[in-house]
Amino acid sequence: MTRTIGLAPSADEMEAMGRATLDRLPPQFAEHLGAVVFSVEEYADDETLQSVGCEHPYELTGIYEGVALTEQSIEHSGTMPTRIRLFRRAILDEWAERGDETLEHLVAHVVIHEVGHHFGLSDDDMHALEEMAD
Repeated sequence: MTRTIGLAPSADEMEAMGRATLDRLPPQFAEHLGAVVFSVEEYADDETLQSVGCEHPYELTGIYEGVALTEQSIEHSGTMPTRIRLFRRAILDEWAERGDETLEHLVAHVVIHEVGHHFGLSDDDMHALEEMAD
């Protein structure tokens, strides 16, 4: 679903882009994402921004909230569900600033970065996973 021109995508359309990225992940990653909640919101709320040291909603394109698989233990039973949240307006702003890639590519980049946190991956591993999902 590549967009060429038109209105900015809705949260639902951006969520579809993100889910398409999740669907392209290699099976060894995809099978461990079943319980992760995925959503797209307009902006990060103030509490979320404070938790990561951001001052403005346009600074945060996505966030992973949960305990990485590499750190999970029985002690984490009963905690809030693991989730990945994308922030539509911040992604659109970054896309407009960059101007050198498709929106779908930027959404995929943000999704894979957050998925990488779920698996406790390094930045290099996240880049390799991004290449696998292209």
